[in-house]
Amino acid sequence: MNARAFRTIALLALLPAADPAHADETFRCGKWIVNSSLTPAQLAEKCGPPTSHDSRTEDVLVRNRNTGLMMKAGESLIETWTYDRGPQAAAMVVTIVDGVIKSIDRQK
Repeated sequence: MNARAFRTIALLALLPAADPAHADETFRCGKWIVNSSLTPAQLAEKCGPPTSHDSRTEDVLVRNRNTGLMMKAGESLIETWTYDRGPQAAAMVVTIVDGVIKSIDRQK
């Protein structure tokens, strides 16, 4: 297993479990229906740039087998893209972890 895959798996283990009601969330961008199976580039191609974009880096922690203590194994880039869809529809929030869309949710 390469280091990037290891970091991604370690980070996913730390994230809260996904809400089953939002597991396969889709939304419309013009004539397109988009979902989390797209790449961020495909999403941007279909929907254009997000209304707002935030990014942060989080440490990926793993438990040391010998000491049982948590140690840093790398970092993950987490991006949040928000698409404002007008007054008649809730904004869509797209969470991208290390370049992969992990969720698409309606803003609450």
